[in-house]
Amino acid sequence: ALLYPSGGHGWPTHTACRDGGLEVLYQSCDPLQDFGFSIDQCSRHVKQNLSIRFGIILGEDIQELFVDVALVTKGSPFFNFSYPICEKDQPKFSFCGRRKGEKFYYAGPVNNIGFDIPEGEYQVLVEMYNENRSPVGCANATVICC
Repeated sequence: ALLYPSGGHGWPTHTACRDGGLEVLYQSCDPLQDFGFSIDQCSRHVKQNLSIRFGIILGEDIQELFVDVALVTKGSPFFNFSYPICEKDQPKFSFCGRRKGEKFYYAGPVNNIGFDIPEGEYQVLVEMYNENRSPVGCANATVICC
């Protein structure tokens, strides 16, 4: 579904992965659309080249695309970062430059430093926006590691 579900309950909660002592659940916080996301290697030992899949129909053009991530535990933020995914002079991916209404799909690695997720439950807010600060996608995620 591409339109906000009636009844005001928000988008359904999806499972990005559940395996290896880790469960990642997410829900779109964009009132206009839902999206698909999955993690191929679900483990509390996050590999340096984590493979993901992400798909959405764009509600905005993305000449430039940025992502902000905020991690929260026990109600307190403990990690924030911002990352430019598409920049005007350095488009890193083939989807950079896509237009409103086009499909944005990415399947491949996300380079990171590799780390172990400590035991516990964490909230993650992910926001993607374009060069005009218009929202492209938004998710509230819960990470449960045991």
